Amino acid sequence: MSAEVGQSRWHAVMVNGALLVLAMVSLAPLLWMVSVSFMPAGEASRFPPPLLPSATTLDNYHEMFGRTGMARNFANSVLVSVAITLGSLLVNTLAGYAFAKLRFAGRERIFQLLLAALVIPAQVAMLPLFLLMKQLGLVNSYGGVIVPALAGVFGIFLVRQYARSIPDELLEAARIDGAGEWRIFFQIVLPMLKPVLVTLAIFTFMAAWNDFMWPLIVLTDQEHYTLPVALASLSREHIMDVEMMMAGAVVTVLPVLLLFLLLQRYYIQGLLLGSVKG
Repeated sequence: MSAEVGQSRWHAVMVNGALLVLAMVSLAPLLWMVSVSFMPAGEASRFPPPLLPSATTLDNYHEMFGRTGMARNFANSVLVSVAITLGSLLVNTLAGYAFAKLRFAGRERIFQLLLAALVIPAQVAMLPLFLLMKQLGLVNSYGGVIVPALAGVFGIFLVRQYARSIPDELLEAARIDGAGEWRIFFQIVLPMLKPVLVTLAIFTFMAAWNDFMWPLIVLTDQEHYTLPVALASLSREHIMDVEMMMAGAVVTVLPVLLLFLLLQRYYIQGLLLGSVKG
């Protein structure tokens, strides 16, 4: 018995040790990025590159926000990501609930067409989407970035799968008592969808914050650039300023990383509940 316990503990130590090594390998580039962002100008270009700054300085962050206008781009990313997240939650929740609980002609066929759209690469739709935004007068505006992201097949599918677990008897009882569809949705359905809505909000915010391709296409004015686009544009002008580029990367990555770490429990819980209840 003691031999089996010792062998089990040895296996646990080996597994945890392997996971620790993999975690360190994965985190090493991020930690070095943070370290370089605090280095004096030119220090990261030495060979071999230092792991830690010889003198910690905030000059790179002051230079980035003061001279390059990254503060405006940071505000743009916050505005666009929050607007996309709130709008997407509203649209995807309404659509997902409708596909799950409301009966209307062609419901299943429409949903199957939406699922079929998942196999179409997003790059294929960018040209017709850009032409549509041009016809609507939304090119080079925040609306051109926000409007196409308000509805997503994945969000509709996630909400639908979770909403199917809501008992039909509960909704029918509310209708018998005289409650309208909007009241049923906001007072009964929406509170029950809270776990999956948190998951969808985190996923949508992270996707909107990190999106590079579509804002690059639809935005032409540098004042409207989001952080990823502004950082790419800045790298062409300051290709030798490695330390300042790393400071920009830290500002771009840190918010979504902290958001995920703070809310990962709800994120994973929503995904697991959605998979079980679907």
